[in-house]
Amino acid sequence: MTDTSIRNLLDALPLAALFVDTQDRIVGANAGALALLGEHVAGRYYVTALRQPDLLDAIESCGRRQIARETRYLLRDGERDATYVVKCGWIDAADLRGVLVSFKDVSDLEAAGQMRRDFVANVSHELRTPLTALMGFIETLRGPARSDPVAQERFLGIMQAEAERMERLVKDLLSLSRVEAQERMRPAEEVDLAALARSVLHGFAPVAHEAGVALAHELPAGACMVPGDEDQLRQLISNLVENAIKYGGAGGSVTLSLVVSPRDATLRGPAVVLSVRDEGQGIDPIHIPRLTERFYRVDSHRSRQVGGTGLGLAIVKHIVSRHRGRLRIDSEPGQGSTFTVILPAA
Repeated sequence: MTDTSIRNLLDALPLAALFVDTQDRIVGANAGALALLGEHVAGRYYVTALRQPDLLDAIESCGRRQIARETRYLLRDGERDATYVVKCGWIDAADLRGVLVSFKDVSDLEAAGQMRRDFVANVSHELRTPLTALMGFIETLRGPARSDPVAQERFLGIMQAEAERMERLVKDLLSLSRVEAQERMRPAEEVDLAALARSVLHGFAPVAHEAGVALAHELPAGACMVPGDEDQLRQLISNLVENAIKYGGAGGSVTLSLVVSPRDATLRGPAVVLSVRDEGQGIDPIHIPRLTERFYRVDSHRSRQVGGTGLGLAIVKHIVSRHRGRLRIDSEPGQGSTFTVILPAA
């Protein structure tokens, strides 16, 4: 078989592929393989063109034993690490004998698997702390504090706080799961965002009063309609307002504003811009790109003290994504923070 025929055969394959003949020479490579390995690979001995030992061993073993082999090929692709599953198969046709090597990109699957592992590890870590505390206090109540009513009352209060923390975590995990499951389903109903914002502020008035934070709003007098899921948009506003109250600091204020834009440059169309502004300590810019990651906290100790689960902004991000909107975070240390959500107008 001529080199042109081999190249035509390889070009018909959907994966990056090359062919190594019985003389250990790469006699053909399709466009995918040339883009992956470089234009120089064709015509060279595979040992000098493919440097990774595991890949060389797989090709050598397949050619010697004439049985299929599988391995992995690791590559630095720009700013990310790429992982390929490489399959080596022996071909013995009338005029074609050698090893067919194909490369399948599984980088996204690897990343998804790592995300799942990280998620399970984070959830386990978040649950382990309150569970350990509960077990310790139960042991104390059944032992040294069995006849101490004062200690019992104090320990039961701490146990209740830890149990409530676990309840919040489980509730946020379920919310995140529901939002992610619906992320590709665009809402069809229309919601009055101004009325929803007023309702959320009214509900948080006692919480803000207890925290020593003043709630203010800049809302239009009339309706402000957006296509959306009312429950999810309520949760979005609630999460942003609750975070602002928690981290805004006593003596400050939290302002919720709503502006209708005839044409927003970000969405390239009419939009409703919702902003929640606080007067807290602000956030170092280095943390801002990671704020919407699950369980990411700027200050883990303070976040747990005020009852944060580390999932609130991750939920907000997915709700915004489902509503085809944008989330912007502006903050500087000592200058407070502004969380802005831009949603398409109805």
